[in-house]
Amino acid sequence: MSGRSTSRRGRQQAPARYPRQVRVNENLREVLADALERIAGDDARLELATITAVQCDPDLRHATVLMASLGPEEAAALDEARVRLQAAISSQVRMKRTPLLRFQADPAVATGARIEDLIRELPRLPDADDDETWRANYRLDE
Repeated sequence: MSGRSTSRRGRQQAPARYPRQVRVNENLREVLADALERIAGDDARLELATITAVQCDPDLRHATVLMASLGPEEAAALDEARVRLQAAISSQVRMKRTPLLRFQADPAVATGARIEDLIRELPRLPDADDDETWRANYRLDE
């Protein structure tokens, strides 16, 4: 068989695929978030730390943990907690190797904040009360 399944009407459908890498990344994110929550009870610097994603290398030797925000104090606390977090992975996830963790700020969070700032700077839509002022400013009557 060609690897494609057919529906009742005879049309071919692509097989449902869920890449292993995505599953591993999500599993690591869940384990690390739980472990970080436990560690945050001991270290006040990590109380507001939030893991947004984990990106594991294809060979599973290194993993980049993306954080919602990563100030210098949080970075230092995460470096101190790295061994405990890797131990949580090794005890809860069945992998040949436990990936070496790197922590960095999630660029998507900064991009989202920048987009929100740009939206706030846009001119406000006119209300019914200041319609004439808006028309005068944007010269719509010409």
